[in-house]
Amino acid sequence: MSGIRTKVIVNPEAGSRSVGRKWPRIIRQLEKEGLAFDYEFTKSRGHALDIAGRSIGNGYRYLIAVGGDGTVNEVANGILRSNNPQSIILGIVSAGTADAFSFSLGITENYNVINSFQTDRSSTLIDVGVVRCYNRGQSVERFFLNEASIGLAAEIVDSWKSLPTRFGKGVNLALRTATGYKVLSIHRNKKVKLQIGDEVESISMCAVMVSNGQYCADRMLIAPHASLNDGLLNAIVVGDVTRFELLKIRPTLYKGSHVKHPMIREKQATNVTIESDERLIVEADGDILGECPASFRVKPSALSVVVL
Repeated sequence: MSGIRTKVIVNPEAGSRSVGRKWPRIIRQLEKEGLAFDYEFTKSRGHALDIAGRSIGNGYRYLIAVGGDGTVNEVANGILRSNNPQSIILGIVSAGTADAFSFSLGITENYNVINSFQTDRSSTLIDVGVVRCYNRGQSVERFFLNEASIGLAAEIVDSWKSLPTRFGKGVNLALRTATGYKVLSIHRNKKVKLQIGDEVESISMCAVMVSNGQYCADRMLIAPHASLNDGLLNAIVVGDVTRFELLKIRPTLYKGSHVKHPMIREKQATNVTIESDERLIVEADGDILGECPASFRVKPSALSVVVL
C-alpha cells in the first residue's frame, strides 16, 4: 500500500455493462500515465459510497469514479460525508449511459483524465445540492451534484429501473426514450405547495427540477442559466401543461429555449421546498430517494473535482 495515493472505484455495470468491457483499455491509460493507484469494483448499489468512505479513512487523497452519474454521485457522497471533504479530489472517467453531470462539467468520454488529475492543475471547487425527503416514513438526506426532480421527470427515471441493460448502451438509450413516452401517456399533473427562496405559492405542476448543472439525461439543456459554482440552485418549474403541449416543447429542451415558454419558469435560489397531499417521488442524479415533502439547498464550493 505504500506510495499508493489514488483509489479507482469502478462500476462494471455502468454504461449498460460497457464499463466492464472497456476496463482493460481504461487501466492501460492509467498505467501509461504512471499513476500510483489501486482499484476496486463495485458489487451493488451503494457500494461505491462505502468504498469511497473506507478509502478516505485509509489515507487516500484522490478518488477516481469510473462509471456514470450514479457511480459519481456515490463516490461524491462518500467524500462529502468525510471529515475534511475539500482535501479530497474527485476524478471522473465518464463511461455511463447518460453522464449528465459529466456533460455539465464539460467532460466527455475521455480516458485521459488521469494526467490532469495527477498534477492537480485542473481541479476546481464546485457547489453541491443537498436533498432531504422521506423513505418509508424516515427522513433521508443525500448530496446531489447535477440535479434533483419531482413530477414527470422523476417518474420517468423511476420507470428506467426495470429496463434490461444486457443489450448495450444504444439499445438502453432507445428503451429509455420509449419508456419515457409511455410514462408521459399516463402522467397526471399534481398540486403542490412550492417555495423557492422566500416566495411561496400553490400550483398545479407537471414537474419541478432543481438543478446545479445545466444538463440532464439525453443531454437536454434543462437549466441553461445554471452554474456549478455560483452558490445557487436553478429551479425549473413546468406548470400545468398538457401532454400534447409537452410533446411540442420537447425539441426545445436540447437548446434551452423551453424556459421561454409561458408555462415554464427558471428561478434561482439557495433553497427550494415542495409539499403535496399527493404522492410525489423524489429523484436525484438518476436515483430514486423517496417521496415528498422534500427540501433542497445548496452547499457552495463543497467538492473539488477535476475538469479537463
